[in-house]
Amino acid sequence: MLLLAFDTATPAVTAALYDGERVLAESTVIDARRHGELLVPAVDRVLSAAGRPLAEVTGIVVGVGPGPYTGLRVGLVTAASFGDVLGVPVHGVCTLDGLAWAAGEAGLDGPFTVATDARRKEVYWARYDGPRHRVTEPAVDRPAEIDPEVTALPAVGAGAALYPDVFTRHRPDPAHQSAGALAALAARRLADGEEFAPALPLYLRRPDAQVPAGYKAVLPK
Repeated sequence: MLLLAFDTATPAVTAALYDGERVLAESTVIDARRHGELLVPAVDRVLSAAGRPLAEVTGIVVGVGPGPYTGLRVGLVTAASFGDVLGVPVHGVCTLDGLAWAAGEAGLDGPFTVATDARRKEVYWARYDGPRHRVTEPAVDRPAEIDPEVTALPAVGAGAALYPDVFTRHRPDPAHQSAGALAALAARRLADGEEFAPALPLYLRRPDAQVPAGYKAVLPK
């Protein structure tokens, strides 16, 4: 097994190579505006650091969100392209699940919440009973509108960090998505024979860019 994992659903452009037992190499850059520029060089770095050619990759793992439209589609299109060229499966994993797994690696267990920044004064969030067990579907809400029983739990992620008055038990680790954690979670799911989410974007809301309504059609003379 040699998994190439990456996620662009958050400001973290993160890529990693995982051999089924450990992370061989990982690269993470925090930049919310340059996903398209940074992802492929990150993949090149992890392959070079691990000393493994792209042709040896046996599967692609990609974060499917939730996340903003522009960044999220970079990772998914890149994953589909690699999967097609290499002839290997593409495994979609909820971005929040990757953060939950990383939280478990950092020592967090029991009920907790994962929240990422959704902009517009909102967060993407889900509740977990443990690092592998999500008990609610991913959602997007203003923090004050989330059930207080959820926000009172220990919380991880950049979304929780932005609203400490709501997520009063925020933990700083993990602060950002880790492709290494995403790959480790995918490897466990593969070993257990679990199904994966389709490698399709989980937006939860419409993109900011809209086709203008009521524009005038220009007719030839």
